[in-house]
Amino acid sequence: MKNQEEKLQCIQITKMIPAFIDRELSYRELEQFMEHVKECESCREELSIQFLVEVGLNSLEAGNTFDLQEELITAMEEAERKVQIYRFLKKSIFVLGCIGIAGAFLAVVLLLLYFLV
Repeated sequence: MKNQEEKLQCIQITKMIPAFIDRELSYRELEQFMEHVKECESCREELSIQFLVEVGLNSLEAGNTFDLQEELITAMEEAERKVQIYRFLKKSIFVLGCIGIAGAFLAVVLLLLYFLV
């Protein structure tokens, strides 16, 4: 049984499904979405249903042949790669920031030593 907080998170994630299908989620939203969908079977099912309806109808209207299950798997894999890149960039920016702060601190110390000695 889901508690109130989990239910609210599911509602929020469910509202994000159309943006996921249209590839309109920001990297931060995509990370949150993917983490939740991995853990929540009911949200995965809702994603599957909405994906099949939306993409299926569009494919039918266009007269294309399609394998919707494979397209969903491909979309999820693509989203997971984007999340991994986002996480890598976040870590890289943090490390570069730390290096920058350390460099600035070292520069201040060296300037103080230069002027005080």
